[in-house]
Order: sequence, then C-alpha cells, then structure tokens
Amino acid sequence: MNTTELSSSLRNTISALHKRLRKQAGSVSIYSMTEIETIGHLFRAPSLLPTELASLTRVKTQSMSQILKKMEEQGIIKRTPSKDDKRKVFVALTPSGRKLVEKVRYDKDEWLKGAIEKSLTDKEKELIEKALPLLNKLVETN
Repeated sequence: MNTTELSSSLRNTISALHKRLRKQAGSVSIYSMTEIETIGHLFRAPSLLPTELASLTRVKTQSMSQILKKMEEQGIIKRTPSKDDKRKVFVALTPSGRKLVEKVRYDKDEWLKGAIEKSLTDKEKELIEKALPLLNKLVETN
C-alpha cells in the first residue's frame, strides 16, 4: 500500500471509529458538535472567555453567545464576572457539566473496551498498543 492509500485508509478507519464512539454518547445527543467541542474546551480549562471559546471552536461570537445561553439554561455552565474588568465574563462548567463529560467518557471507554475484548485477539491488542505512539506522533505533527 502506498502512502496515499495508507493515509486514505487510516482517515476512513479513524473517522468510522470516531462516529461509532459518538453514538455511544447518548447523553449528549441533544448537543451539536460545536456545543460538544465547547464543553470539551471548558473541561480542559478552568474557565475561558466567550471570545476564546468562539476562537477555539471557530464560530462567530454571536453563535457562541447562543450556545452558552442554551448551556447556561440547562445548568451545564456558569458565568462569572471578572474581578479585574467587569466587562469580561468567564465561563466554566458547573459540577453537573463536569459529570456529563465524565459520563460520556465512561460510556465511550466501556463500549471500546467491550469491542476490543470481543473482537481482538491478544496479538491484535498488542499491535494496537504498539501503534498508539505512532498515532500520537501523527496527531502532534504540524
């Protein structure tokens, strides 16, 4: 297989796995991909400004305002005014927002664990384990 075929096959396989994992996240099916990405950014950072979230998710500030309004109404996020500049408002996940992320991660991990145990031999599991550093190397490539 040449590099072009390899890259296309790898992309297709990773995309299919990603879609399958998304299906396992039933508790977040009410959220768009941008909303899920926003929740992910807030899970990794203690708090962010709406403009930072808009930039990270590549949406307009107005769209991010609508996303944040929806999540605030659902108790997923909270807004806290800046102590230094009252015009700025920081956004953070609420405890229930953090629980949502943890549940989704758990559901995906459990599905993947089951799929690995049902479908792969010990040798195949070892192959995947050996391939992980290579896949991470691809992720880190600029």
